[in-house]
Amino acid sequence: MTEEGENVADELNQTLLVFEKDLNEAELQTLFFEKDDELAAILTIHPGAGGTESQDWAEMLLRMYLRYAERKGYKTEILDFLPGEEAGLKSVTVRVEGDYVYGHLSLESGVHRLVRISPFDANKRRHTSFAAVFVYPEIEKEIEIEIDPDDLRIDTFRSSGRGGQHVNVTDSAVRITHLPTGIVVQCQNERSQHKNKATAMKVLRARLYELEKKKKLEKLEKLEDAKSEIAWGNQIRSYVLHPYKMIKDLRTDVEMGNVERVLDGDIDEFIEASLFLRKNEKEKR
Repeated sequence: MTEEGENVADELNQTLLVFEKDLNEAELQTLFFEKDDELAAILTIHPGAGGTESQDWAEMLLRMYLRYAERKGYKTEILDFLPGEEAGLKSVTVRVEGDYVYGHLSLESGVHRLVRISPFDANKRRHTSFAAVFVYPEIEKEIEIEIDPDDLRIDTFRSSGRGGQHVNVTDSAVRITHLPTGIVVQCQNERSQHKNKATAMKVLRARLYELEKKKKLEKLEKLEDAKSEIAWGNQIRSYVLHPYKMIKDLRTDVEMGNVERVLDGDIDEFIEASLFLRKNEKEKR
């Protein structure tokens, strides 16, 4: 092949790569058909029973999602962080902002299961840990969610955990309980009690909106078809680090052996498979 022919072939290959990339991006865009998909997201993580083991696993999941957000160019803000007694965390709430963030993360809600040799067990026994991830859309201001002040119990307390040494001089942290639903949200990220209250109210609005959306779905369709229950026995993904290494999504059957890469935030393959599954289920209705 002549030098000119090689140049033409290189240009064609580059054009083909660009076309394939644009085609893949266009195909992915068709997966975002729900009204809330384009919104920012509120992500919370709670460890299951098991003390330090599950609390450490919850913090591993937090790191995974923060690294995923970093890879995608999303902006993250930890709104509330309650550290574990020895390691890990007892609960965390994170705001994630970017293009179609809720659409990408919404199907991560559910129970995540870890199997590994415990770093906290002197006998090096294998342990199974659970943690629950919940993702809610952050509701824009123009979407009205009425909240009766009489339905709220507002408590203040001193901040703890990350940044606590800077903000716990006064009772700046805020916890809000919505009495009719029992939903509890809190924020201790800012030094200002006013700012923490405003942020906690934003999280509460998102939780109430999600609750109302589920109620509407239940009225339109049978519960079995409209709602995927999140319970400790309903794992969506298993992360096995021992006796072999494998991460498997139990809904899509997607498997990956490179667990280090996944735990470092490379979860696009799992997310895209879940979105395709959602689209296929939508088309079957």
